[in-house]
Amino acid sequence: MRIDILTLFPEMCRSVYTQSITGRAIKKGCIEIYSRNIRDYTADKHNNVDDTPYGGGMGMIMQAQPIYDCYKALCEEIGTKPYLIYMSPQGRVLTQETVKELSKKGNIAILCGHYEGVDQRVIDLIADDEISIGDYVLTGGELPALVLADAVSRMIPGVLPNAEAMENESHYDGLLEYPQYTKPAVWNNIEVPEVLLSGHHENIEKWRREQSLKRTKERRPDLYEKHNK
Repeated sequence: MRIDILTLFPEMCRSVYTQSITGRAIKKGCIEIYSRNIRDYTADKHNNVDDTPYGGGMGMIMQAQPIYDCYKALCEEIGTKPYLIYMSPQGRVLTQETVKELSKKGNIAILCGHYEGVDQRVIDLIADDEISIGDYVLTGGELPALVLADAVSRMIPGVLPNAEAMENESHYDGLLEYPQYTKPAVWNNIEVPEVLLSGHHENIEKWRREQSLKRTKERRPDLYEKHNK
């Protein structure tokens, strides 16, 4: 799996994906993640990549040409057309099912907008998908792109220590994860549930399943209802 992030802030992205689990996975060769600076592809002598919107309005719009040239250079480098995702509050909302779907793509490119958005013409020309990480607006697409890259990376074999670690996480099977505890067994006069100390694996798994269902029903009734259909 290769992921390329097209952005005005490559160092911001690099400082995140080179750390922790994704950083170790990159070093092991399980995944490749790169960030490309769109500003490197502008013909403007001041390296400007934005201009005022036609029709008037607030803010600035990212121009089509630098984005397109950045994208074309990526296609030439990897020898194929990547599946390009534009991070947008107007896109379909990211879910674990979407993450699973995207993890099967060989090459993903993620376009990060900024300012008041991106010239629609380049989106229409190169984007295969538009994805949102929630119903709110951020300053730019970098944080959503990093969220997407992290979520997809975790689905790639070898990134996590074992498959069970992935399957037990919240949302993997449509439910929220059960409560987790660690040592000491008593903290602040609060005890860890006795079943977790029993060593009886069947009872532990039963308890965890019950807690997962209970937590999902209380906190995300929409997921609970969907799971029980």
